[in-house]
Amino acid sequence: MAESFEAERDAEAVSKFVESFAAHLVEAGMTRMPARVFAALLSSDSGALTSAEVGEQLQVSPAAVSGAVRYLAQQHMVSREREPGSRRERYRVHGNQWYEALTNRDAVLKRWEYALREGVEALGRETPAGRRLAETLAFFEFLDDELVKLMERWRAHRADLFGEG
Repeated sequence: MAESFEAERDAEAVSKFVESFAAHLVEAGMTRMPARVFAALLSSDSGALTSAEVGEQLQVSPAAVSGAVRYLAQQHMVSREREPGSRRERYRVHGNQWYEALTNRDAVLKRWEYALREGVEALGRETPAGRRLAETLAFFEFLDDELVKLMERWRAHRADLFGEG
């Protein structure tokens, strides 16, 4: 059924959206090819495409798709899955990709907090650099705490809007 929806779409309009949204992601700091691949996956009804399908849609090589997917998987924005009975992989973006990407930043924040604590100790809290690091540490601790609360509110809001938990 999803295939028929995609077949009815204006391919040019979809391509314009993919490139436009990818450009916004690039402006926010994502590299170009992962942004394009992510936008292509996000705009597919199934949320999953093979490397060949992504390459055909974006007019890029399998190597470009592979590198982009590797980056997106490391960022927890897509996952790889095998097609049953095939060696082909499909790349999937999940409905909760933003939640996953944000909450998986928690490990990064914890590492930064640890490093900043060491920096504050090494530089001394009373030095200008130590105070600057302490303020940065306080910001990341605040962000970490608020992110947990924000994600709890998001889950409830999402359930209200879409009936999903």
